[in-house]
Amino acid sequence: MRYYKTGEFAKMANVSIRTIRYYDQKGLLKPSAMTPKGYRLYSDDDFVKLQQILSLKYLGFSLEEIFSMTIKTDRDSLKESLSLQNKLITQKISHLKAVQTSLKETESLLDSKEEIDWKAILNLIHLSTMENDLVDQYKNSTNVEIRIRLHEKYSVNPVHWFNWLYQEYHLQGQEKILEIGCGNGSLWKMNEQYLSKDLDITLNDVSSGMIHDAKENLKGLSQFTYHQFDAHHIPYKDHSFDVVIANHVMFYLKDIPQALREIKRALKKGGLFYVSTYGRHHMKEIRDLTKEFNPKVTLSSVNLYDLFGLENGEEILAPYFHDITLQRYDDHLEVTDMNEIANYIISCHGNQLEYLAKDYEGFRKLLESKMKNHKFFYVTKEAGLFICRND
Repeated sequence: MRYYKTGEFAKMANVSIRTIRYYDQKGLLKPSAMTPKGYRLYSDDDFVKLQQILSLKYLGFSLEEIFSMTIKTDRDSLKESLSLQNKLITQKISHLKAVQTSLKETESLLDSKEEIDWKAILNLIHLSTMENDLVDQYKNSTNVEIRIRLHEKYSVNPVHWFNWLYQEYHLQGQEKILEIGCGNGSLWKMNEQYLSKDLDITLNDVSSGMIHDAKENLKGLSQFTYHQFDAHHIPYKDHSFDVVIANHVMFYLKDIPQALREIKRALKKGGLFYVSTYGRHHMKEIRDLTKEFNPKVTLSSVNLYDLFGLENGEEILAPYFHDITLQRYDDHLEVTDMNEIANYIISCHGNQLEYLAKDYEGFRKLLESKMKNHKFFYVTKEAGLFICRND
């Protein structure tokens, strides 16, 4: 394999030496080798990684996000990265064409000296601010998929979480249902074979990207309609639904009491609110692992179970629902591939990337040490479902 000094490498890539040094400093592009005198040497493989960095930066990803997306250097990961770039560029081209069309239409209106169509102007503003949503949608859906995949591969309970939830709903087949925070619709996809054709299910999420993914996953199923809105203000009349579902959602809401008032209002008398969450010991071994690496690392800006968890959920629900029961889901993880743990940690919402980027090799060694003399890495799961009847 051929090696290049920093200046030669930068010149061949048509970037500045300062850029190469900056990416080195940030942990994104470490040299493949060092000379005895301390000169940095880059290889042909590093051109591939530099391409990834520059392309993802152009597409709007932050340096910390790029770090998490370029850690893996195997062929499959490179192929996945190129596929992502192609997908986002296609979306970007489509978006820019829509902006161009709107600009031309607005320009024609001004040239015709007709009364300005302010709706057209508002549409142009909306299109102009939409571009960042493309990247946000990707990040949201990808991170959710990573976390779901860990549970699907390594959970020991033979009954999948989504199947267990569906069993607990005891649907009769003709209910009108609202799910708040539907994500990519996996709950319903997993239980597709059990869905009555007479069910009327409205799937909601605040993210347009998640709504898009849910539509794709549930394509062709007539029971579903989709509605993007903020759960603090449910745009339906009083007593509209027989069932409202919120799975691992309540702790993300800024004003939980307001959301619960809206849910109660939207539920029919005698209707059921199913709300799942987890407890303070959920995934604690992973939190402990990151703290062992660096006590400053947090996987979430707040402890979500403190906002709405198994320990305090009934107390929070009690002012709105009087008939409340809690069903617990018995499970844990037995993880045999620590790469999956690394991916899970990287996908979280905390400050972990800031610290992992500084010493990722040290982090990898810590992960590997946890598997020595063990068949698997044990992870506690502590999840459950509150069932509330509206009186």
